[in-house]
Amino acid sequence: MLDRAARRAVSPPLSIQVVSDGRIGMENQALGLAEAVQRLTPADISVRRIRWRTLFDKLPSGLKTSWMLDLSSDPAEPAAGEDWPDLWIATGRATLPLSARVRAASGGKTFVVQTQDPRWRNAAYDLIVAPAHDRVEGPDVLSITGSPHRVTAGRLAEGAAAFAGALEPLSRPRVAVLVGGRSRAFDLTEAHAAELADRIAAAVEAVGGSLMLTFSRRTPEAAKAAMTARLGGLPGLIWDGQGPNPYFAFLKFADHVLVTEDSANMAAEAASTGKPVHVLPMIPLKPAGKFARLHADLRQRGAARPFDGTLTAWTYAPLVETDRAAAEVLKRMMRG
Repeated sequence: MLDRAARRAVSPPLSIQVVSDGRIGMENQALGLAEAVQRLTPADISVRRIRWRTLFDKLPSGLKTSWMLDLSSDPAEPAAGEDWPDLWIATGRATLPLSARVRAASGGKTFVVQTQDPRWRNAAYDLIVAPAHDRVEGPDVLSITGSPHRVTAGRLAEGAAAFAGALEPLSRPRVAVLVGGRSRAFDLTEAHAAELADRIAAAVEAVGGSLMLTFSRRTPEAAKAAMTARLGGLPGLIWDGQGPNPYFAFLKFADHVLVTEDSANMAAEAASTGKPVHVLPMIPLKPAGKFARLHADLRQRGAARPFDGTLTAWTYAPLVETDRAAAEVLKRMMRG
């Protein structure tokens, strides 16, 4: 019988299955890694979104089986007559019961990659691509700064095209502000949002720049209203959540990126652009822990600094952690 490496050599292109619970932030981690693999070798990517029935969603991963999936969920396994993929890339707690069984179910054909820290049956996957700030250890663990993502120069240029008419004429420096919100570790109250808005406005006005502001789904409405009221008078664009998302365009056109400290994903994505990343403080609800470790990592790489109320520029080598992870995936796959 051909081993996995030999089968890979005689059956290009690679088939890649991306699996998540369908939430954009989660799916983009697995999809970003899949696309990075595709940039290195011919590959076909398919996306599978799974959801568990409400009755079973909170069960421990070890007790879940495929028949417990929601009827609207994509199938957990290939349909009759279809092959298992060469590469399975999954992210999130919902995917763990499926990922842990893929190697056995596929007869060893499928190489299984889990992003984030599974915290369950870590030996069941061929490779775990985990944020360094989560401190996951093991022979089949690759630690990277942040998480895999879809931000590339090409995708930024593509995303910017639809907004060029609105953003390109803006006065420079253009300042992208990426605002998160309430989480288990941080809060963004109305008062704190207003204070941040005052500091941001003063910095933008001091340099005669412009603003490109977007909120996350976690941003409290009161905080959103406070920031919009203070910053709405500045030249620029505040995305209200309607129509196409300008996130990639903001990163492309920005000269500076300000990002709240509650989002590891946004910080790592911003650091992949080579633009100065200024970290905005939030209200801590518990010790910063992994977020403090991530920001320390980004500072050490020269990518990020705490926002000090000014828009000082600096340069650094953009992070290419997703590409590094993709190269490691292929290296291990070819090793068999």
